[in-house]
Amino acid sequence: MDTQGTSRRRLLQFGAAALPLAALGSALPSVARAATAPGGSATLRMPDEAGRHVRTFMAWPALSSVWSTRLGGVRRHIATVADAISRYEPVVMLARPGQAADARYECGAGAYYGITVVEIPNDDLWIRDFGPTFVVAPGAVAGVDTSFNGWGKAGTKYAQPFANDAAAAATLLYDYGVSRIQAPFVGEGGSLETDGEGTLLATVSSLVNPNRNPGKSQDQVEQDLKSSLGIDKVIWVPGIAGQDITDCHIDCLARFIAPGQVMLDKPGPRTDAKWVAVYEETKRALQSATDAKGRPLAITELPGPDRKNIRVKDEPEFLSSYTNYYTVNGAVIAPQFGDTYADGVAYAILQAAYPGRNVVQLNIDEIARGGGGIHCGTQSQPVVPPAV
Repeated sequence: MDTQGTSRRRLLQFGAAALPLAALGSALPSVARAATAPGGSATLRMPDEAGRHVRTFMAWPALSSVWSTRLGGVRRHIATVADAISRYEPVVMLARPGQAADARYECGAGAYYGITVVEIPNDDLWIRDFGPTFVVAPGAVAGVDTSFNGWGKAGTKYAQPFANDAAAAATLLYDYGVSRIQAPFVGEGGSLETDGEGTLLATVSSLVNPNRNPGKSQDQVEQDLKSSLGIDKVIWVPGIAGQDITDCHIDCLARFIAPGQVMLDKPGPRTDAKWVAVYEETKRALQSATDAKGRPLAITELPGPDRKNIRVKDEPEFLSSYTNYYTVNGAVIAPQFGDTYADGVAYAILQAAYPGRNVVQLNIDEIARGGGGIHCGTQSQPVVPPAV
């Protein structure tokens, strides 16, 4: 038996206190163990996505039963996103062993930093949700497995197979030598948005929900989030349950630009009234909130397109949110939907919000037909902060 591998793969669980480095002990890879010298008191914390990345993980969509005749189109758009990201940082694409050759052919070598296809069984492309959520401290990194359960949609119209996706985080962390932490809650990466300084944004509807965390109160879920992710304060917004597959993930609604600064998705003309109400409730909650350091939040609104001017019309599940963008090393990868005016406004707002980065807009219509976007289909592995 490979005792070192078994150690790395060990399933770790923690209670209400924030996760100290020393708690990981021998399960940490050598780079992490070096940071646990006597006297060290650092805490593993979920970082701001806008920080530097080692790589981006993506997943090759495999479920023809979900995508049906659109599988080819969504794969082409996933390859387009991977190529754009590979101009700024390495991309690792998970694919079923029997479909890895197709992924390599469609994605090619990528640009500059390359695209590597690894054979890890998966079901669908939404790696933000089923992949690991990384936490870091000086000299250390670990991956939190948030117990993906298919968004709790068994028995509903949104149900789809997820057994491979549920196992993928553990396999990926093992293959890359990163310690795995089993979260004491059920959730998804798209339900978690942080400033990297101890503040988390989340919707009540996606986490305090019996389809993920039955029997748990909001306070109990909050303590689980704090202990697993190194969070000091959770800012809750209501969201809405049962109206999409995610129960209103925060990453389509509100994102941290920087500590104390939030990008808020503003529904465009002809958006369904229920989503307008979600926006209004979220705005009120954010206007009255302060972060973990006591700062009020500066809100920048990012208006969505006119649903009658986009390329894909009359599809209620189509995600026309510019806010589901993804920050990479030196760029912001964002969607465009064919509403020329709104696409231009989104570009200008994102460029002003991230002045040191290129804003790259892509046609992702086939991905958005599935109710997700660029952020939903990506997961970043952060650079490990220098040991102190």
